[in-house]
Amino acid sequence: MEDDLVDVPDRGGSGARNEPPCCGEGFVRNDADKGARSRFSLVCAFRCAWDGIVYAVRTQRNMKIHLGIAVLAVALGFVLRIDGASWAAVILCIAAVFAAECVNTAIESVVDLVSPEYHELARRAKDCGAGAVLVFAIVALVVAAVVFGPRAWALFFG
Repeated sequence: MEDDLVDVPDRGGSGARNEPPCCGEGFVRNDADKGARSRFSLVCAFRCAWDGIVYAVRTQRNMKIHLGIAVLAVALGFVLRIDGASWAAVILCIAAVFAAECVNTAIESVVDLVSPEYHELARRAKDCGAGAVLVFAIVALVVAAVVFGPRAWALFFG
């Protein structure tokens, strides 16, 4: 595997780093690229997935909002000392909203790639992706109300 490493620019700006070739620019992972696909390791898969999350956080305003709300929800969970089942519900909601936002970002990127000019179908695709995020966000708000509402009420008015 050491022979398969290439120097690629560090995305953080601190210089080059050795990475498997799957992480370099121009690497295509599809069925037509069988030779290179065989070098696509689990490490590359996780690195590419992490890069996608970082891209969404850095470039998507709504992802930053979701991240801020997630931090607040976790802090509130500690302050209100929620139980294990409540933690599971909160963490699942956070993960679902983040995942939906990443999928929405992917949809928007592909739509922009294939249809740079306005098209009604492009608008529909983007609206449906955003709608999926909205559904998860509403469910997360309902779960937050169920988990945090009674505890906050008891803390302030009980």
